[in-house]
Amino acid sequence: MEDDFKHLVRISRKDVDGNKTIEHALTDIKGVGLSLSRSLGLAMGFDLNQKIGYISDEDVIKIEEALEDPQKYNIPVWMLNRQRDYATGETTHLIESDLVMTLRDDLNRMKKTRSYKGRRHEVGLPVRGQRTKSTFRKGSSVGVSRRRG
Repeated sequence: MEDDFKHLVRISRKDVDGNKTIEHALTDIKGVGLSLSRSLGLAMGFDLNQKIGYISDEDVIKIEEALEDPQKYNIPVWMLNRQRDYATGETTHLIESDLVMTLRDDLNRMKKTRSYKGRRHEVGLPVRGQRTKSTFRKGSSVGVSRRRG
């Protein structure tokens, strides 16, 4: 049993620690949270408490396919992170660098069209309607300087 243990498992361009359980190891992949990893593990029939270093290479390929298209494994649409894409209108799930690039493109589009959210992102203010009187006071401070003496 100790012979097939892999200390690092490569899943979807990401090295994952083999000592972690399946549900916690999948959360190391950007774009995969605990609920999605748990749902994928149960849908694919894995023991969630098994260490990911013991699974076979075929199972790793199955996990990669499931991460590419979770809807094949009856994962509900509300768990996916890219619903009704702006350009295509499709619902997909993005991971790792695809997710980072898409979010950056969305922010650049909002800044370019000068939307409210885009302008708030530009100046570093909160975007989702939080109060700013007492919070979000980081960065360059403007205040009373204390006299030394």
